[in-house]
Amino acid sequence: MNLDDAKAIARFDSEDMLGHISELPQQCRNAWEQAREIEIPSGYGNIDHLVIVGMGGSAIGGALLQDLASDQCDVSTTVIRGYELPAFVSGQDALVVACSYSGNTEETLSCFQEALDREARVVAITTGGKLAGLAREANAPLVQFGYQSQPRAALGYSFVLLLGMVHRLGLIQGYARDIAAAAEVMEEWREETRAGVPSAENPAKQLAEALSGKLPVVYGAGFLAATANRWKTQFNENAKSWAFFEQLPELNHNSVVGLGMPDVVREHSVVVMLRSSLESRRLRERWDVTAQVLEREGVTSTEVWGRGQSKLAQMLSLIQFGDYVSFYAAMLNEVDPTPVETIAFLKARLAELGNTVN
Repeated sequence: MNLDDAKAIARFDSEDMLGHISELPQQCRNAWEQAREIEIPSGYGNIDHLVIVGMGGSAIGGALLQDLASDQCDVSTTVIRGYELPAFVSGQDALVVACSYSGNTEETLSCFQEALDREARVVAITTGGKLAGLAREANAPLVQFGYQSQPRAALGYSFVLLLGMVHRLGLIQGYARDIAAAAEVMEEWREETRAGVPSAENPAKQLAEALSGKLPVVYGAGFLAATANRWKTQFNENAKSWAFFEQLPELNHNSVVGLGMPDVVREHSVVVMLRSSLESRRLRERWDVTAQVLEREGVTSTEVWGRGQSKLAQMLSLIQFGDYVSFYAAMLNEVDPTPVETIAFLKARLAELGNTVN
């Protein structure tokens, strides 16, 4: 497919995923403004444990928060992707934040109900559904937003509302300036990667073409680990393709040993390394040596650097750039990036088997 063919893109992108990707900067601005109005009961910040529960596109916001604020939030923060809460969640010393775009994710509903049963503090972030109803019944804080899209395309809301809420709790610093700066950086990079920019001048289209027919393996380090995960899931859901992610320095202790075999995987894989000007000297050295190992094993690799001066700007700019790459990968695969028919099938089969979660 010709990525510069606007008519072909419009034919495959039936639900305007490209438009949602372009709106990420404004999503972030809108969400931060909404977060300033979040009402949190007195004492909600007096906790020992912050537990964020969610699945898929609704869970990634918690992982991004964990990466971003790990060096300033002095309460333990855990992200749960599943049906059950850890044993330490009990009573008022734990706050459970349930994140579900639809409000009907069964794993998240199970954790939310379990948190209520254990008399933990709870907050719900959702567009509605059963989760909103449970929160209202429990007279619990409800952060509700309206944005019509697939959950993964509403990241600006699900992440920044969570970020703003944790700030309102007094657990982390304010990010108003960083949000504004990050939005500007994304808008500037968007001008280079939007569909109207031809492939010869468009780095997102060029990377998508380099990955066409290949297995993307995304490497991230430090505060960009969850960003690498986001890239992986966007290839899965948008491009409908296999993809994996790895975290540095952990991958230096295992994955690098398995680069040699099987030959067919090595020859058809491309490692995308997400880099930051803010990384430590030792991480820079590890990146350099890792690149040497990849080259020695005959594995193709490339680097993509975050833009902006802050962690938040580099994180969000890389996320938007990766979203564009996965969109163009979908076009090259000649698939509509929005529907997730396999997930719909899976949910339908589970519904036929009943809704008991224990």
